[in-house]
Amino acid sequence: MNLVPVSVDSIRLKQPLPFHLLDKAGVLIAKKGFVIETDEGLLEVAAREGGLYIDADNNENQAPKDVQRAFVDQLQTMVREQRNIGYIAKTRLSLDALQRREAEQNLPFDWLDLQVQANHLLHDGNAQSFRDRLAHIDTVLSRQIVRNPDGALFALIYLSASETGMYSATHAMLVAVMCVLAAREVLNWPEDEVGVLFKAALTMNVAMTELQDRLSRQKAPLDAEQRARVRDHAERSAQLLAAFGIDDPVWLGAVRAHHEPTPGPLGPRDAAHRMARLIQRADMFAARLAPRMTRPPTAPAVAMQACYFDELRKVDEAGAALIKAVGIYQPGAFVRIATDEIAVVVRRGSNTSTPRVAVVLNRNGVPIVEPPTRETSAKDYRIVASVAHRDVRVQLNLERMLLLTQSGG
Repeated sequence: MNLVPVSVDSIRLKQPLPFHLLDKAGVLIAKKGFVIETDEGLLEVAAREGGLYIDADNNENQAPKDVQRAFVDQLQTMVREQRNIGYIAKTRLSLDALQRREAEQNLPFDWLDLQVQANHLLHDGNAQSFRDRLAHIDTVLSRQIVRNPDGALFALIYLSASETGMYSATHAMLVAVMCVLAAREVLNWPEDEVGVLFKAALTMNVAMTELQDRLSRQKAPLDAEQRARVRDHAERSAQLLAAFGIDDPVWLGAVRAHHEPTPGPLGPRDAAHRMARLIQRADMFAARLAPRMTRPPTAPAVAMQACYFDELRKVDEAGAALIKAVGIYQPGAFVRIATDEIAVVVRRGSNTSTPRVAVVLNRNGVPIVEPPTRETSAKDYRIVASVAHRDVRVQLNLERMLLLTQSGG
């Protein structure tokens, strides 16, 4: 039995109950189909101590557990929205529909669509729609980080190195994903802090989105005005977020401080400055991956090594956490293995230097249609070098490669 509370206001007079109505102990108050005829009858039901409940397991007990969870999630959402019981009954997903939804969730996620949505978010000048877009992307991207973190890293690292059309959006999402993985898997920060960190990383450059996109395609060096905008963008981003109605001081503080070069351990810092340092190191890494008109992208392993040491050439705690979380060779990065084949990393391994890879070029440099996977922890397939994206002359099918990032893929 899975009891979900409902409000008495959701019960309609003179209409058959679409669910059994229960008390907090699961004891039946009124059967499905029972009609409450009068206000007095409704008041009598409402007077039950402990509240009113419906059983989410009812009529769905043959469903697999994952499908059952999907049903309960939907049901609880409608309860929070204070939908009436009749509406809930009419809009319940059927078992077949739930199973179809589960099947759809196992398909590769549309990262190109999310890239477009993030681009719209960071160019949005309207406070209400900005907050709505941000909430949506927060939900969707956070779900992908949990469901398939290797797929999230693969898509964003590959897109960062392969195109510049929506640089600012891709960069922000990659930084956010890296920070969440480091905070959650390595630093063990509380989940409420991880949530704020995610939003701060995603919005850190909101005041210079258009400039970031333009600079990624600009051949000439930055002029004086552009340098000033880059220098001041953290403070202006915090101010813009405040104007959009964001009032979380930790979020705003992390955005405000995310460009400060502040070496040293994370422990003595407050939450905002801990987040800011982690964002700063991930920001540095992600920026080196992206191609510019004035320079090619850096190989991910080289970019990661650069953020491992701080400004004093000492091991940086935040940088080390990022490497431990995403690996020296991250999903989406190209490597050469001992067989002299070129492969792309598809899943992180048991340690930072032994990921699972998929071979995309054989030893003669010929593309492979159906990439076989290799475990680089095996001596015969060990990684011998990192390979820059620009040096791999092959066009990957992103949707097909994402299947290989999934567990069992």
